[in-house]
Amino acid sequence: MARIAVIGAGMGAMAAAARLAVAGHRVVVHERTQTYGGGVRRYERDGFGFDTGPGLLPLPAVWRDLFVKTGKEPLEACVDLVQVDPSSCHVFADGTRVSLPNASRAGVVAALDESLGAGAGRRWGDFLVRAREAWDRTRRPLLEEPLWPNWQVLAEREPYPAVPHKRLLRTRRAGTLHEIGAWELRDERLACLLESHALAHGLDPRTAPASAAVLPYLEHAFGMWYVRGGMRELARAVYERCVARRVEFAFGAEVTAVVGKDGRAAGVELADGTVAGADHVVAGVDPVRLRDLTGRPLDGDGDGDVRASPVATGRFTLLLALRGEREPGAAHRTVVHAPDRGAEPAFAASSGVDGAGRPTVTVLRPDDPALRPDGAHESAVVSAVAPADGAWEDGERVRHWTDLLLEAARPALPDLRERLLWHEARTPGHTGEETGAHHGAVPAPALAAGDGRFLHAANTTRLPGLYRVGGWSHPGGGLPHSGMSGALVAGLIVEGPEFRGSR
Repeated sequence: MARIAVIGAGMGAMAAAARLAVAGHRVVVHERTQTYGGGVRRYERDGFGFDTGPGLLPLPAVWRDLFVKTGKEPLEACVDLVQVDPSSCHVFADGTRVSLPNASRAGVVAALDESLGAGAGRRWGDFLVRAREAWDRTRRPLLEEPLWPNWQVLAEREPYPAVPHKRLLRTRRAGTLHEIGAWELRDERLACLLESHALAHGLDPRTAPASAAVLPYLEHAFGMWYVRGGMRELARAVYERCVARRVEFAFGAEVTAVVGKDGRAAGVELADGTVAGADHVVAGVDPVRLRDLTGRPLDGDGDGDVRASPVATGRFTLLLALRGEREPGAAHRTVVHAPDRGAEPAFAASSGVDGAGRPTVTVLRPDDPALRPDGAHESAVVSAVAPADGAWEDGERVRHWTDLLLEAARPALPDLRERLLWHEARTPGHTGEETGAHHGAVPAPALAAGDGRFLHAANTTRLPGLYRVGGWSHPGGGLPHSGMSGALVAGLIVEGPEFRGSR
C-alpha cells in the first residue's frame, strides 16, 4: 500500500483519488478551500440555485466508468441523469432560430433544412461524417492513453479530412475551424453553429485547428446530459464515493510546497509548516501554481510536456433570479450568436481588434424545481467567454460586461428586464478564488495539430513520483476530460510507466 498525497479536490483529482483508493492505496486529499469540486459549484440565494461551473455533461460514459470501477452502485443510482432535448436552440444574428434534437443526426439534418434552407442539413451532416473520422483518429491518444513521448506526431498531423477548396487556381484545405465554416459549410449561420462549440471552451475559431471538429461531433454522438439538482450533484456523488472508499479529505489545508527526497517527490508541505509524507504526489493545480510548489520548471523537451495555448480565457457569468414561471417548451440551452463573429471581446486584444462587440452567449434555463423557490419563479444562467487577465476588480468593467450579457440574452429570455428580480455577476476573478487557476482561466480540451499549442502537459513530470491531474493536464479541460485524467494518473501509479490506457 502506497501513500498518495493529492493536491486539490477538483473533479479530476477526486476521480484519481477514488480509483487509487480502490486499488488499495492510502489517499489523502489536501484542499485549500472549504469544499470539493473545483469549479463545479453552486450559488444559492433566496431559494434560487445556480450552477457556477459547467451546466451540462457531455460523454457521461466517463463518469459511469468511474462509478462502475469504484463500487457497486452505478452513476444513475447516485444522481438523476437526464438527457436534454432539444440539445440546444440557436438564435442567429439575422433572427433565424433552430432547435437541434439531441443525438439524432437525421433530426438535426431535418431541423437545419427547415430553418436554414434546403441543403444546409446535408452540408452539416457531411461535416459530421468528416468530424467522426477526426474523432476516430484522435480518441485514443487524446482521451484514453497517456500523452505519447513523441507527442510531436500529434502536434504536426491534422486528423480532420478537410475538403479541397479551389480558389484562384490554388487548392487549399481548411486548417482552422473558421476555414471549415467558410469553405465547407458555406453558410454564415452554419459557420456560427460550428464555431460556437469552440467558443464554449474558450477557443478562438480563427486559431483553433480543424481538429476542433471533434467538439461538435462529441455532442452529436453522445448527447448532452443534465443532473437534476444541478451539476454540483455530480461533484457531491464523486466526493461521497471517495469517502466511501476511505479517501481522507483535509479542507482548509493549503499546500505550499512539494517535498522532494532522493530526487523524487516525497510529500507535501502545508501552510502551517507541517509535512505530509507520501510515496506519490498527485497535483490537480494549474501550471503556474505547480511551478511555484516545486520551485522548478517542469516543462521542456524530454518529459512529454507541451506549450500552453497562447490565449487564456475564463467565463463571465450572470446568475439571474426571475419572477414568473418558465414558459412551456423553453429550451434548456440557448446560444445567442454575436452579430460580428470577428469581434468577440474575449479575443479582441489578441487579434488586434480595436474595441469589441457583443459576445456570443449561452443561456441555461433548467426546468428543475430544486433550483427555484416555487413554480412562480425561474433561475437562469447567462455566460460568455471573457479574458482571464487579472483585471476584474474594475467595477466599471464588470458593469459593462453585465450590460452586454443582459442585452445579448434577451432573445432567449422573453421580457428579461421586466422579470429580473436580481442578478449576481461572476467574473474570472471568482473562478480564480475557487479553483486557484491563474487569473481564473478555464482550460480547454486537448486538440491535435496546431503545432502542439492545444495539447496539455503530460500526466507524468520530470520529478519522479509527481503527477498532474485535472483540466490543466492531459487530456485537458471539461468534465469528461478531467475524469479521464484521473483514470490515466491512477493507471500510471498502479501499473507503472508502461501503462497505456484501458482497452
